[in-house]
Amino acid sequence: MSITAYSLIAGSYLLGSISSAIIFCRLAGLPDPRTEGSHNPGATNVLRIGGKLSALGVLLFDILKGFLPVSIAIYLALRPTEIGFIALATCLGHIFPIFFQFRGGKGVATAFGAIFPIGYAIVALALGSWVIIFLLFGYSSLSAVVTAIMVPFYVWWFAPEFTFPVALVCCLLVYRHHDNIQRLWRGQEDKLWKKSLIRNN
Repeated sequence: MSITAYSLIAGSYLLGSISSAIIFCRLAGLPDPRTEGSHNPGATNVLRIGGKLSALGVLLFDILKGFLPVSIAIYLALRPTEIGFIALATCLGHIFPIFFQFRGGKGVATAFGAIFPIGYAIVALALGSWVIIFLLFGYSSLSAVVTAIMVPFYVWWFAPEFTFPVALVCCLLVYRHHDNIQRLWRGQEDKLWKKSLIRNN
């Protein structure tokens, strides 16, 4: 592995460690997302505790911090394995941020951003999968888990050289949702769209 790759891996982890959910909530005067709602510092929980504009900012920032390192790696023509480790490092930074006591989010938006430069068709299919599952069942977590399981197959079809590293990232996402999976199994998971409808009424 090249020095450039190692440098990008380290930089990607540090970039991923910038928890936009915590920062945006502080700026907006909202509660710490690690102690409110689902206790997850991510866009969905920021939306859940009442910050619509903040949630949008968190979503865009988290996507961007996954997108930038992988785009740079592809521009520098690094090997697929190196690019995969860079994407994984960004997600690990988001999930275990060194700047915030290693208490981070689930990494869905960051992983989405990291996959984006690999292929637009893959992104379209991943987004379509998430939206379909969410509209059918109303669970953000279920949408994320099902999409994470499907994405390696999309990558294998359109960009097979990235299948293994993307599969590693997706396995990490599924693992991070183990609490949600247990709540789904017990019927205790919150439906985000139902809450939104109730608040709007």
